[in-house]
Amino acid sequence: MAGARTASHQRLDAEAALAEFERLQTSRAYRGATGLYAIEGVRNFVRAVDQGMDITAMLVSDTLLTVPVARKLARRVRRAGVPFAAVTPRQFRRIARLRRASGIAAIIRQHWSELGRASPTRGLCWVALESVRSPGNLGSLIRTSEAVGGAGFILLDPAVDPFDPSVVRASMGSLFGQAFVRCTPSGLADWSTRNGMSVVGATPDGTHCLHQMRVPRRPVLMLGEERRGLTPRQRALCHDLVRIPMCGPTDSLNLGVAGGLLLYEVLRGRGSAHAVLQSAAAIEL
Repeated sequence: MAGARTASHQRLDAEAALAEFERLQTSRAYRGATGLYAIEGVRNFVRAVDQGMDITAMLVSDTLLTVPVARKLARRVRRAGVPFAAVTPRQFRRIARLRRASGIAAIIRQHWSELGRASPTRGLCWVALESVRSPGNLGSLIRTSEAVGGAGFILLDPAVDPFDPSVVRASMGSLFGQAFVRCTPSGLADWSTRNGMSVVGATPDGTHCLHQMRVPRRPVLMLGEERRGLTPRQRALCHDLVRIPMCGPTDSLNLGVAGGLLLYEVLRGRGSAHAVLQSAAAIEL
């Protein structure tokens, strides 16, 4: 499925393409082994093409695909030599997870960056995670990070999968504009020290309130899993710990909300949101 593109307009067997797509949707192990993932929907497809993602195969139902810009892009992708499968509406609905079957889906190569090549000055800040309970919350956090001009995500455990279908869906296309790095905690410690980064962790027992945080020049935001919070090894990496004020009986927030509050606090602390976003937009992935 992801082999070399040998000819323009290379047509794939529809059933084989559907089976490949479904396997990428359902199997974390298969996504990891192939380095591929699945997307569907007009918004995701248009964003993926615009961001220059490596599309290895495309599934199209001409009957369902009615959005002109998506039809035009699908033709352009086909002409570029990307293998494609023409499927019926019934076949497409077999793999569709969106409420309305869009008629366009694709298989894309996962985009990863090496920590050694990750720029400490890229965008607003980096976000570091060790575990995530809800993939949808991670997708929401990715969307917020892109909104504020964040650089991307440093993942400290291979169990965190940014290309899970639930993450992809919740990110609303923002996934394609963020960098993703896998590394060990010691690797993050070395990289942050070498580049003068400050790791700020969010925890209920933080030394001061979020709004009293002095935003570092090169921040990395460390976020814990919703129920357990920061693990001991995450806390050991932090240079500062802050807490999010909560006046009611609630004692925790989900990852998307907590991370969003921190990201916007960093943006506020930087002064000019416009200047930060302009700087972030000028930096290539």
